[in-house]
Amino acid sequence: MKIAIGSDHGGFELKNFLVDWLKKQNYEVLDLGNHVYDREDDYPDFANAVAVEVTKGNADRGIAICGSGVGACVAANKTKGIRACVCHDTYSAHQGVEHDNMNVLCLGARIVGDELAKELVKAFLNANFIAEGRFKRRFDKVIALEK
Repeated sequence: MKIAIGSDHGGFELKNFLVDWLKKQNYEVLDLGNHVYDREDDYPDFANAVAVEVTKGNADRGIAICGSGVGACVAANKTKGIRACVCHDTYSAHQGVEHDNMNVLCLGARIVGDELAKELVKAFLNANFIAEGRFKRRFDKVIALEK
């Protein structure tokens, strides 16, 4: 599985930690930056970069990180085909994929620490969409909203 990941200054350290950890877990990682700490960078640039790589099919899933996760989530969701959610608990991280076909996990580096972030990413990456019944029906309605 190929993972696109990006963050602004608020998530810089957590992104670097997760990039190293994901590689050790044998994931292919597309690190979209920022690659140097820049207090003046902007979360929409990195959240959009993640979203674009997911929608192009260059990554199977994405992770966008900022201070709270909220800004990255708002920005990522502006890209058609992206279903990004802020998750700071493991239930939401896997349920968002299983029920809602979430494809970008947004994390708040000022909210979660390294160990919880690993658990959230594991829950997100190990989940699969349940493409049947009410979940498929609801997903189809969400897709219709984009049109």
